[in-house]
Amino acid sequence: MATSILGALKLAPSSPAIPSATGRASSSLHFQLANAGAAALVAASLLLADPALAFRGGGPYGQQVTRGQDLTGKDFSGQTLIKQDFKTSILRQTNFKGANLLGASFFDADLTGADLSDADLRNADFSLANVTKVNLTNANLEGALVTGNTSFKGSNIYGADFTDVPLRDDQRDYLCKIADGVNTTTGNATKETLFCK
Repeated sequence: MATSILGALKLAPSSPAIPSATGRASSSLHFQLANAGAAALVAASLLLADPALAFRGGGPYGQQVTRGQDLTGKDFSGQTLIKQDFKTSILRQTNFKGANLLGASFFDADLTGADLSDADLRNADFSLANVTKVNLTNANLEGALVTGNTSFKGSNIYGADFTDVPLRDDQRDYLCKIADGVNTTTGNATKETLFCK
C-alpha cells in the first residue's frame, strides 16, 4: 500500500534557475525542499493511518504483526514462533498451548489468563510482563528472562521448569508456595528448578 501511494505521487520537477529583479538567479532549492517535504508528509501520514506498517514482518510469524498489538483470545497453539516479537502486546486469554516460543519476547506484554501449557519458552523474555493467572503447566522456561515487576500471581505452574530463570526473592518465595509436579519434557521437578527450601 505504501509503495503504491508513494509510486503514484508525482513530485513537481525542479524548475530552472529564474532571474530575479536583482539580477541574481534564484536556485531550485525551494522546489527541492518542497518535493522532499511532500514526500515526508505522505510517508508520515501512512504511518499514522496504519501504524502496523512500522512493524511489518514482526518476526517469523510472517507478514502478520505481533508487536504492540491487541491479540486477545488469538489461537497460536502448536505453532512455531521462534524469536517472535510480542513486545507490549495485549495477549489476554491467548492460546499458546504447545507452541515453540524459543527466544520469543513478551517484554511489557499483558498475558493475563493466557495458556502457555506445554510451551517451549526457553530463553524467552518476560521482563515487565504481566503473567497473572497464566497456565504454565509443563512449560519449559529454562533460561527465560524475568526482571522488573513481572507478576506470576494466580498462575498454574504445575510441572513448569524454571531452570536458570533469574527471579527476585519475593517472586521465588511466591512461586515456591505453589510449586508442584515434574516437567514431562525435561524431567525436572518444579520445586528443584526454583531452588525452593
